[in-house]
Amino acid sequence: MLNYTRRSPHDRSLLMKLVGTKASPYVRKIRVILAEKNLPHEFVEESAWTADTKVPTFNPLNKVPALVMDDGEAIYDSTVISEYLDAISGGGLVPPDPAQRARARRNEALGNGLADAGITARLEGQRDKAKQEEAWIKRQMGKVHAAIDAISRHLGSQQYLGGARPNVGDIGCACALFWLEFRMPDIKWRETHANLKGWAERMESRPSFRATIPS
Repeated sequence: MLNYTRRSPHDRSLLMKLVGTKASPYVRKIRVILAEKNLPHEFVEESAWTADTKVPTFNPLNKVPALVMDDGEAIYDSTVISEYLDAISGGGLVPPDPAQRARARRNEALGNGLADAGITARLEGQRDKAKQEEAWIKRQMGKVHAAIDAISRHLGSQQYLGGARPNVGDIGCACALFWLEFRMPDIKWRETHANLKGWAERMESRPSFRATIPS
């Protein structure tokens, strides 16, 4: 278990610990938000896939990311964590207007769903060929391509999904699409969706994204 020492009830950001792996698109989303908000924290590298994983200590579902708050309690999943981090840092990534907030959350969910489908397809494809369910892989990849189309449609001619400035939806979708390039480079979404290419370049030029590129 993590070593934890309580300091002041007002120093939440100084005491936070993020548990996860750098290659995870969900973890990267939180790392980007932490960087965007300049929130000090400790990153604890922990995989949910190893035999001796400590992840269930923080999330009984054995999934990352998990965030240890100032009182030692852990919260999960990435959507819950993003809400919390935005709230304690003065807002800005989650719009206060109900309709805009719903769109931002929808786009964040779209990014999560894209990552879910891509990871599921990739894991199935790593099984022994004779045991793979081709129909299942095809179904997941259909979701991947539908999500890419939807992100492009929601973006339209805007600079960002959030309009003039990026919000949590932009961060979630960007982390999912960049994960695709990292794990499934044969999906050339920048070539098939011209508006996503420019948007992606704007997102990856931000220091928060440059600092969290998975190796």
